[in-house]
Amino acid sequence: MIDETAEEIREMQSHSSSVVAVKAARSLRGLTDREFPTLDNYLRTLEQNSDVLRRANPSHASLHNTQREIVEHVLDSDAETVAEAQAETEEIIQEVVDAVENGKQRAAEQAAKQLESGETILTHDFSSTLLTAIRLAVEDGAEFTIYVTEARPRYLGRKMVRQLAELEGVETHLLVDSASGSYLPEVDRVLLGMTCITEGNLYNRVGTFPIATAAGELDVPVVVVGSSAKIVDSGFSFTTEHRKASEVMREPAKNFIVDNPAYDATPTRLVEKVITDEGTTELSE
Repeated sequence: MIDETAEEIREMQSHSSSVVAVKAARSLRGLTDREFPTLDNYLRTLEQNSDVLRRANPSHASLHNTQREIVEHVLDSDAETVAEAQAETEEIIQEVVDAVENGKQRAAEQAAKQLESGETILTHDFSSTLLTAIRLAVEDGAEFTIYVTEARPRYLGRKMVRQLAELEGVETHLLVDSASGSYLPEVDRVLLGMTCITEGNLYNRVGTFPIATAAGELDVPVVVVGSSAKIVDSGFSFTTEHRKASEVMREPAKNFIVDNPAYDATPTRLVEKVITDEGTTELSE
């Protein structure tokens, strides 16, 4: 069961990290229905399976955070029997899932309050949290002009722009990635989601770093929105994915290499503030 879920997680490259974290957490429930000879055997199996799930996608901080929280909670509990440890596992899994699912909504609500009607915004890639924030602001009467990059080579920006275009009061534009610098002088703020923040870097869809760098040169504030579960202080080293060359070009590459990284690292000094479900953190000096 865990191996099957781990394989699914490896293939879930188009899903948000919160979806992956929830799926992984729920998969550990399979251990609570099994019989184990001793408490130590159960705890060891829980740790081993959690490690398998974390290794399935080393780039998702929320997966790392939630798995660590589940295991540490059970290990630190006062459970004296297998049944008690399994009950603790069930309880913490539900708490973790609720926190992840509610965290995105609360982060969006926090961001919506800080968006000002009439702003021109540039965003990159697709973020369900940003989409919710903008939708909430529009429902409260706000109007925006929003530029969305294509986010090549998978063009997830097209998914974002289609859904934004359905909102009344939003003038929506789709940009080729390389044009973002030409439009930044018209922009009031760059609004981004995040894959994670760790060790002084924002990791997000590749192309974020050049946008943030250009925005800094033009004094356009960069604001990041996401669940606090995606922020890791220690014990996590981000590993970027290198995706298939066929996403970039269909014909075979002859005598050259196609590099297709999924993420890049943006120093947090280029970010003005981070908005999460726990509040707003000012980063810029």
